[in-house]
Amino acid sequence: MLPNRKAAALGALTLAGALLAVTPAQAETKPTPKGDGAKAICKRLPKTEKRITAAITRLNGDATVPGSVARLEQRVANAKAAGHTEIYTYLNDRLTFRKSLLPTLQTRQTDLKAVATWCAAQGATPEPSK
Repeated sequence: MLPNRKAAALGALTLAGALLAVTPAQAETKPTPKGDGAKAICKRLPKTEKRITAAITRLNGDATVPGSVARLEQRVANAKAAGHTEIYTYLNDRLTFRKSLLPTLQTRQTDLKAVATWCAAQGATPEPSK
């Protein structure tokens, strides 16, 4: 029975070796991304501009506009006046984030203007906005 054990062990080692030899070869054949995606960015530019403009308009809206900083400030004030400490804390944290979002979106809007100029110079045609 000893020869059968040796044969089984040898077969297992051979199989393990074959699997190890195949695995690195498969890992090397994965496709790698090429380029910086400029064509896709130019194509989506009008939709991106529209989405950012809408978000900035919403954030700058008055207290009647859902999603505006002013409306959330009003909700924070209402929670504080009602003595709802946990709600106040939660809403105030959301307000802090929402206020920080506005400068980020304004920076992106400025960056997109430069991107639009670049895309036009390259002759890239944007996707029509709907």
